[in-house]
Amino acid sequence: MSVEVEDIELEESEIDQQLTQLVTFSIGEEEFGVNILQVQEIIRTMEITNVPRAPEFVEGVINLRGKVIPIVDMRRRFGLASKEHDKYTRIIVIEIEMIVVGFVVDAVSEVLRIPTNSVQPPPPVVAGMDSDYIDGVGKLEDRLLILLDLDSLLDNEEKEALSTV
Repeated sequence: MSVEVEDIELEESEIDQQLTQLVTFSIGEEEFGVNILQVQEIIRTMEITNVPRAPEFVEGVINLRGKVIPIVDMRRRFGLASKEHDKYTRIIVIEIEMIVVGFVVDAVSEVLRIPTNSVQPPPPVVAGMDSDYIDGVGKLEDRLLILLDLDSLLDNEEKEALSTV
C-alpha cells in the first residue's frame, strides 16, 4: 500500500515539473505571458520622468526605492497607439543582462500555470526577424496566450541605450 502512495507522489511531482508558471498581462486586445522567473515585481504606475533624447519606446525613468529605472512603453514597442495610464496600468519590473527595466502594460491579469506541452512554437507568419522575442503560443481552453522572452525583446543596441538612460 505504501508503495502505491509513493508512486502517486512521484507522478504528481513529475506533473509539477511539466508546468510553466507565467505572469499574464494585456497590451491592447492581446494577452501575453512571461515566465514568472523573469519578473522581479509588479507595481502600480507612478510619476514617470521624461528623459530627453531617449529612444522612442522609452517613456522615461522612475525612482523605485532609490534606484532609477528606465521605463519601456510596451504599446510603443509593439507599434500600438499610446494610451493614458488608468487604474489597471501596471509596470512589470525585470532584469535584462544586469539592467533593471520596467515595462508598462495595460493590465496584469493573473499568475497562471500551464502545461509545458500546451506551448507551441510561433506560427511561421510571425516567426520573422521582428518577432524573435516571441517564445511561443500557449493554448488555453478558451484563449491563446503569446509567450514573450523579455531578454530578446530588446536588441543589443537598445539594451545599451537603456543602460545610459
